[in-house]
Amino acid sequence: MVFDHTDFDQHEQVVFCANPMAGLAAIIAVHDTHRGPALGGCRHWHYTDDAAALTDALRLSRGMSYKAALADLPLGGGKSVILANPAAERARMFEAFGEAVERLGGRYITAEDVGTTTTDMSAIRRATRHVSGVAASEGGRGDPSPATALGVLRGMLAALEARFDSDTLQGRRVAVQGLGSVGFALCHLLHERGARLIVADIAAERVERAVREFGAVAVSVDVIHAVEADVFAPCALGAVLDAVRVPQLACAVVAGAANNQLAHDGIDEALRARGVLYAPDYLINAGGLIKVAGEYLGFPVEEADRRVLAIRERTTEVLLTALREGVPTAQVADRLARARIGRA
Repeated sequence: MVFDHTDFDQHEQVVFCANPMAGLAAIIAVHDTHRGPALGGCRHWHYTDDAAALTDALRLSRGMSYKAALADLPLGGGKSVILANPAAERARMFEAFGEAVERLGGRYITAEDVGTTTTDMSAIRRATRHVSGVAASEGGRGDPSPATALGVLRGMLAALEARFDSDTLQGRRVAVQGLGSVGFALCHLLHERGARLIVADIAAERVERAVREFGAVAVSVDVIHAVEADVFAPCALGAVLDAVRVPQLACAVVAGAANNQLAHDGIDEALRARGVLYAPDYLINAGGLIKVAGEYLGFPVEEADRRVLAIRERTTEVLLTALREGVPTAQVADRLARARIGRA
C-alpha cells in the first residue's frame, strides 16, 4: 500500500504508467505543487524490484520539493523512474513516457536524471511540451550536468570555509564516489583548483580516464567512503550514508551531488556527533534543476547562472545556522524548505 509506505510524505499524486507495446513501466511521483508545477528528472534504472522503484520515486520527489524551495524557484517537486527494459526500443519507450507525462496536464515537468540523456528528452518532447533539458540543437539548453557540478563545487567551498576557515582546494584531498556526468565534471573543476582526487566508480573506463586526466588515485567502490580525505563527495546513487558507513568516515566534510545521501532519519545527527560537516545534497546539487527550470520557465541564461553561483551563499547560511544552534545541518535545511513551501 502506497499510503503506508515509509517514504510516503503526503504526496499529491503517484501514477503508475504502463505501455506494454512500447516496453514502458514507470512511476511518476508528484510530491508538492504549492509553489508551482512539479519539476524533476526521469531516472532510467535497473531496479531490483518494483518496490525499490517506488521507494526511489517517493524519496526523490520529496527531495525535489525541498530543492526547488531552497533554490527559491516557482516550482514544486516531482520525480519519475522508468524500470529499465533491455528489450524495449528506447526512443519509442521514452515517447510513450512522454504520453504519460502529457496526461498529467502540466502538473509534472520531466527532465534528465541518472540513466537518461538529451536524446531521450527529445523523444519525450515528441509527445509533450512538459519537458526540459533538451539539446541546444533543438532549442533547449542542453545537458544540465555541468551546472549541477558547479553548484556542488560552490556548496563544497562554503562547507570548507565553515569547517576550516578557508575555502581553498589547493592540496585538499577529495574522495569522489561516482564518475558519471556530474561526478566527472566535478572532478574537472576540483582538479583545476588544485585538489588531490581519490576516485571510485563501477565502470573501470571512467576510473582510468580520471587517473589519466587528473592524476587521481583509484580505490574500490567498497572503500571510497572510508579513505582519509578532507571531503567525501558522493556522486553516485543515494543512501550511501547509513549506520554502517558513517562510523567508517575519515573526512571532515561531506559534500556531493548524489540525491538522498542519508539512508534514514537520524543519520544527520550521527554525522554531527562525529564532527563531520554535511552539506545537504538537495541544497548544493540544485544547479541542474536551476538550469532546466530556466529553460522551461524562460528566464535568461544569465539569471540561471547567477542562481547557481548563489548556492554558496545559501549553503553558508544553513551551515552557520546549524553550527550556531548545535543541530544537524539537514534539520536547518528541512526547516527552511518547509517554511517556504508552507508560505506558498
